[in-house]
Amino acid sequence: MTSTREHRTRPETASVAETLRVALEVALPTLAGGVIKRRPAAMALAGKLQFDRPAVRLLRRLRERHYGRPLKLRVPGRSVELALSGADVKRLLAGAPTPFSPSTVEKRAALSHFQPHGLLISDAADRPARRRFTEAVLQPGRPLHELAAPFARAVAEEAAVLLSEVTHSGELDWDTFNVTWWRLVRRIVLGAGARDDTTLTDQLERLRLDANWAYAHPKRKQLREEFRRRLTGHLDRAEAGSLAAAIASAGEDTAPDQVAHWLFAFDAAGMATYRTLALLASHPAALDRARADLDGADLAEPNQLSYLRACVLDAVRLWPTTPMILRETTEETSWGPAGTTVLIFTPFFHRDPDLPYADRFEPDLWLDGRAAENPALVPFSAGPAICPGRDLVQFCASTMLANLLRDHGYEQASGPVLSPERPLPATLDNFHLKLKPV
Repeated sequence: MTSTREHRTRPETASVAETLRVALEVALPTLAGGVIKRRPAAMALAGKLQFDRPAVRLLRRLRERHYGRPLKLRVPGRSVELALSGADVKRLLAGAPTPFSPSTVEKRAALSHFQPHGLLISDAADRPARRRFTEAVLQPGRPLHELAAPFARAVAEEAAVLLSEVTHSGELDWDTFNVTWWRLVRRIVLGAGARDDTTLTDQLERLRLDANWAYAHPKRKQLREEFRRRLTGHLDRAEAGSLAAAIASAGEDTAPDQVAHWLFAFDAAGMATYRTLALLASHPAALDRARADLDGADLAEPNQLSYLRACVLDAVRLWPTTPMILRETTEETSWGPAGTTVLIFTPFFHRDPDLPYADRFEPDLWLDGRAAENPALVPFSAGPAICPGRDLVQFCASTMLANLLRDHGYEQASGPVLSPERPLPATLDNFHLKLKPV
């Protein structure tokens, strides 16, 4: 029987041809790019061929053909549906963890490579305690974390090192930025004692590359245990001024698994920060406004930086770091039987051609209420399973941008043209995007 908590139109069934096109134009490019760890070569190809553009066009045609109803895909042995309306996105994300669980068979297979007890793949019994722990440490809903002061100082120090390197080399590329970003992330999460522990994050990277293959790749249990021991050693130090100190006071047996996920998520945050820097370098009016908000600010101290946060949000809207949001039904619903997988392809909703700002940089929509009116704009997901680190990520990203931009300018040295005068690319390869100081 269909749950009384979830009323909606019955789905339509896709043709075999429609299912094949969704597989080839939407699912396959997403998987090829690396869902858990991005593959630079695949992202370079995706950027060159602009894979997201035909995917968005296809889903728009399907939405029109099927009147916005969800589409049941013809997947042998599975019940799989595709959301095609903003109303359905809102309904699905609001329905977590039941009847629409964030823990899907695909996520469990992938994330268990490095965080088998992580919040995102927890069952209904374990999820509440792990969510409470995560929220207690990350403090969602607070623009400034209680540790924002030491975090701001860490950002300022690492940004100064990066700026010195860029001034010397005359170029800022992804690899240089990423080294700095991971130093900062290790300091914030684990303390200054972990700043230079590249072995830890290299181990995590190898496990995440395996996770891209989900159940198609055997688990490297020894490597996972080595990573866990190394991570636990940093957590046991509980260094003051880091999340590790907050973790020690909160207490949670599965803390290493939750922290592994936070480190994973901070990787996407670095991509978003670098893309935002490229957008601001190529959009003079937005850059002027961002700098105006920095007048008089002491960047070694915490600042809310509302406009720069909006810039980061819009960069994630333009190029979602989670292109596919998955939900799995825990009971029979109008979507189908229990165990039905539902797909939300975020680039379609974020770049919907019907949106007047679809292909342009529009930070103000996050400040003037327009984004709040559109339930399909979900840069950090939404509902009860919304990313608990969203405010901390925005703080770190905006503070890093403030330090890099206040007294320094940049222009693009490579990559697709980013300009307010033309539609922005549907896919942006951050790995081969270069800037130079001006």
